[in-house]
Amino acid sequence: MPRILLMLCSVFLLPMEESCTTLWPATRKTKEKVTVRPHGVCDGVCVDNDHCLQPCPPGTEGSMGFTCRTKKWHKINDTCHTLDAFNIFEENSYSVGPFRENTHVHVYAKKSETIAGELMRRCPADLSCAIKNIQRSPRIPGNLAVIVQLLYNISAALTRHVDEAKMQSYSAMANHILNSKSVSNWTFIPDRNSSCVLLHSINSFAGKLLVNQRPINISHVFIHTMGAIVSGDHPERNFTFSMRVSDASGFISGRVLLGVEELRRVPSPSQAVSIALPTLGAILEASLLENTTVNGLVLSVILPKELKRISLIFEKISKSEETKSQCVGWHALESRWDRGPCQMLQEDSQQAACKCRPSQLFTSFSILMSPNTLASPTLVYITYIGLGISICSLVICLTIEAVVWSQVTKTEISYLRHLCIANIAATLLMADVWFIVASFLSGSLTHHDGCVAATFFVHFFYLSVFFWMLAKALLILYGILIVFHTLPKSFLVASLFSVGYGCPLVIAFITVAVTEPRKGYLRPEACWLNWDLTKALLAFVVPALAIVVVNLVTVTLVVIRTQRVAVGSSMFQEVRAIVRICKNIAILTPLLGLTWGFGIATVIDGHSMAFHITFSLLNAFQGFFILVFGTILDPKIREALKERVNSVKWVSRISECASGAKNSGICAPLPHCD
Repeated sequence: MPRILLMLCSVFLLPMEESCTTLWPATRKTKEKVTVRPHGVCDGVCVDNDHCLQPCPPGTEGSMGFTCRTKKWHKINDTCHTLDAFNIFEENSYSVGPFRENTHVHVYAKKSETIAGELMRRCPADLSCAIKNIQRSPRIPGNLAVIVQLLYNISAALTRHVDEAKMQSYSAMANHILNSKSVSNWTFIPDRNSSCVLLHSINSFAGKLLVNQRPINISHVFIHTMGAIVSGDHPERNFTFSMRVSDASGFISGRVLLGVEELRRVPSPSQAVSIALPTLGAILEASLLENTTVNGLVLSVILPKELKRISLIFEKISKSEETKSQCVGWHALESRWDRGPCQMLQEDSQQAACKCRPSQLFTSFSILMSPNTLASPTLVYITYIGLGISICSLVICLTIEAVVWSQVTKTEISYLRHLCIANIAATLLMADVWFIVASFLSGSLTHHDGCVAATFFVHFFYLSVFFWMLAKALLILYGILIVFHTLPKSFLVASLFSVGYGCPLVIAFITVAVTEPRKGYLRPEACWLNWDLTKALLAFVVPALAIVVVNLVTVTLVVIRTQRVAVGSSMFQEVRAIVRICKNIAILTPLLGLTWGFGIATVIDGHSMAFHITFSLLNAFQGFFILVFGTILDPKIREALKERVNSVKWVSRISECASGAKNSGICAPLPHCD
């Protein structure tokens, strides 16, 4: 269908503005009511949303459109041009040919499809007879539009193979309007689709390029074309580009990699062509008035249909630790960047590696600056200070448990309760340590395996925290709803460890085994579970939130059941222990669940700083919450600590007395001594 439309365009000589709406239905062109001021000049009173036209400077044809905003005139479009059918060709080779009767010269001059036909008639061998005058022309918006139309019609009119000479001339004409100095002028071309039409025309023309056994390498400052023969018998093929984005910038590189496994799909020698366009990303942004920012070369590929996947490496234009990227392909019909055909493999501050699926819709690829990246020193300080406090709190918690263990684990239920508390603290401590390791490995292309390992352990230990909370809840349910002493202690301990460590291990292992072979386990910007591509994050979110619900239901059942227990019953001591566990669950479970609720919010709304700060605070201080609510506020632990302190003082007093008696032979009575 696109080929048929192109043929119709070339036969009926439709203006490009009309044909674009057929090829690219997502055109943003709108018709506005324009007021023509006296003498064509925008002067006098400026009323908001009013429009006017102004003539072009001497020596150019066309007009400039302005709109009034905040009491000032702002230019919105510009059709001023110097190129036409009379001056686009070299003087010694140009002859316009006969005109039809009653045909005005200025009408004929504006028809770029007529110019294209004359170009192919005058220099059919290499299309070079218009290059010099095009390169001499100023890069004003009207000239840009004329050259875009010219390139479009040349591409549409040539149905046979294109040789290297024609590609050289075509690239030279395109290079003139791709110059970095012309980027701002693309904003004023009335047809907003001009930049995407240019991209389509270049790709279409390059698709007709005939590559022989000798590789093709056509290099201009702002467009570089490479072509080669590929097949399953050849080793891995790559196209490497190094180009300037602007005159003031340094060189940035880009690579298109065709892997050995993919090349084996090609049954016979076929040609592959790749084009690098360093400024086209900025031109698309300026022309389409979009907020997306391209942060690398735009790489186009024309490949055999058997090649389903390619790898691309983009050097970043803007390089910093906070600059994260998204791999994207250009949607030819909808004229927009789309993340669908690409996935991020690895990324660091200097470059990004992508794997993409080329097709008829997607032949051009690049990287965008991620709009969800929040570079905030506040978040960094909150995270690391909070994690430091959390780790210290967990160490104190485990130390206290070790000191009072023999005094607070005299009953079976107390033993199992403190076993859960100790393992919750230990797993969260390990999760925090691995979280710090993962943060140092995040975003590095050279530490992918280490990042996978760190993410696995962070996932596993954070899940273990929740599953040990679930183990406490199940322990309470068993003690309240059934008879607590019917099962041996060793069986209960084994069951708790199976729930606390076995279930998270299975979930974490399945997640990495299913998603990592497709490179969908990690986020591109951090060592954590992927969300955009494979939704691997659900392997943490779903179990965690399910456990929060189960624990809250458990607390409700316990409250209802314990109200029926008489104070003087034989179960009173164990019921008191169960109530203490229940209080801990009632406090800690909402806190942990609330923490990861905000974590989900940061994924859904990546722009909200409030969500990020709240999540960072709650996540970083979880160890402190466990120390306070799980240990310090427990009266049994406080009493045991007091006894331990008094015991230490008593032993110290005996030592002092023994030492004094040895020296003087006299010992005073010891206080609190039976």
